[in-house]
Amino acid sequence: MKHNAAVLGQFLRARRRQLVRAELGVPRTTGRTASGLRREEVAYLAGVSITWYTWLEQGRDVNPSRQVLDSLARTLRLSHNEHVYLLALAGYGAPHPSPDPSPGTVPADVARLLDAFADFPAMAVTTNWTVLAWNAAYEAVYRNIAKVPVAERNFLWLLFTDPYLRTLIPDWELTSMYNVASFRAEAGTRLDEAPFADLVSRLLKTSDAFRSAWESFDIDTMPSRERHFRHPDVGDLHVEQHILAPSDHPHLRLVTFIPVADSDTAIKMRSLREHSLVMPMNR
Repeated sequence: MKHNAAVLGQFLRARRRQLVRAELGVPRTTGRTASGLRREEVAYLAGVSITWYTWLEQGRDVNPSRQVLDSLARTLRLSHNEHVYLLALAGYGAPHPSPDPSPGTVPADVARLLDAFADFPAMAVTTNWTVLAWNAAYEAVYRNIAKVPVAERNFLWLLFTDPYLRTLIPDWELTSMYNVASFRAEAGTRLDEAPFADLVSRLLKTSDAFRSAWESFDIDTMPSRERHFRHPDVGDLHVEQHILAPSDHPHLRLVTFIPVADSDTAIKMRSLREHSLVMPMNR
């Protein structure tokens, strides 16, 4: 931990010296440039003692609490990635992603990435699994997605409430358990926040299958794995499911489905696209 403590101190010192005093409402003093705060000023703004903060910058092994580091991250105007780095140096996990400033839209670069998959189904979901966007190939497979009211366009909700999606997934029982365990793991300590709590509450009232899965308290990550869909028009589709997390959009996950090698899935997906009149979501 000593090496990390030294690096943590160097990082705090570098960020403190880069702060612009006027942006923080701190007056410029005689003999001091417009940039950089004193240690005591940072300590005061962060609500920690000057002695404690000095020890941190000196690289002493003092084991700061997460609350102290979060406060320093706010005071030093750290970006999300810098905040993650600061916490990692002290042995803590990443902070919760910042709320999406436009939760009803998908960033343009992510929309272009979805469309670039062309014949491969792909969708973008938020941290509480709200489906924000999808490409034409995804709608060709799950043709109900565009018909679902926006308020219900959450993948976990649809998994347990849409009969068409259930018939599309031959191993629905196993897949639904996987998804519930993964959702609980990803939500973590955020389950008391409204987007998560409201969704779980609605599902508990609506689906006995969800209630059974939820009460099992299984925890798992969503692995890259082979999936099997049974489409009413082209039959069996064998794909690999992969979850991608854009580093510059921490509130999003991209779920992609790639045809399994040595199967006829790629041909079937291309046929679906060519004979489908669906268009990518109007973003």
